[in-house]
Amino acid sequence: MELRHLRYFVAVAEAGSLTVAARRLHTSQPSLSRQIRDLESEIGVQLLGRSARGIELTAAGRAFLDHARAVLSQAQAAAEAARRVAHPAKPCFAMGFLTGHELTWMPEALQILHKELPNVDVMISSQYSPQLADGLSKGKIDAAFLRREQGVPDLAFHLLVKEPLVVILPNDHHLATLKAISPRDLAGETFVTVSDTAPVLRRVIDNYLKRSGVNITPAHEADHLAMGMSLIASTHGVGLLPAYAQNFIPSSVTSRPLKGEVPTVELVLGYRKSNQSPVLKLLLSRLDELVARVSKKARKR
Repeated sequence: MELRHLRYFVAVAEAGSLTVAARRLHTSQPSLSRQIRDLESEIGVQLLGRSARGIELTAAGRAFLDHARAVLSQAQAAAEAARRVAHPAKPCFAMGFLTGHELTWMPEALQILHKELPNVDVMISSQYSPQLADGLSKGKIDAAFLRREQGVPDLAFHLLVKEPLVVILPNDHHLATLKAISPRDLAGETFVTVSDTAPVLRRVIDNYLKRSGVNITPAHEADHLAMGMSLIASTHGVGLLPAYAQNFIPSSVTSRPLKGEVPTVELVLGYRKSNQSPVLKLLLSRLDELVARVSKKARKR
């Protein structure tokens, strides 16, 4: 088993499609399929299910995904640590991204900082929002794109965008025939919600359903996007997720807007108030430009 096997598996799991993953990895689909088969042969279990609805994680695949991400993260951290030792005079600037948002925000953030990049060693990580907040508090991360976490008074947050929630459901679900879905339409459906790995988003979802007068007991909780999509597809259920999740839906799943007053969840830039990094100050001074860049790019899609 090699690191590339793990990278390929994570890419397919997050994309929900061999075609999309192969494009992102700049490789051919047959080659990617062969690497996944080699990985499954090495482990001795099936990680991905292939059906008419697309690529879905098996139960074993869902268990393997978090560990694969952890191994890749540790490998990246080891390489970065070695580089820091080899070049001790070069200052480090660590940026963290809520998983899934690095695709949108990282390229634009690096473009804004491009004049400083030759002078600093930039570290990038992708984690859950509470982990990012903890990394900021401990000084392990300089700036993070995350949720407005509670209980961290040493951190400051700047609003970037308010992301509307959308309904995620299978293509052949009876609610998919609607142009927009009301919260009452969700009553009686198999509901997939987020786990405590995303406490801010969970509160937004729970409060929205409570305000709408809808009594829903979640049937399943998902730790991350790939798991949520897989559960929705396999249980023929429905879920509420921020609009950015539409960038990762597999071919078997679709989305619909909500009717009426649509709930939103904030994406913010967080940092420790005592952090005096000049790179951080540059990033903060150009936040309006950063938001404008991302907004303009989104409109072109």
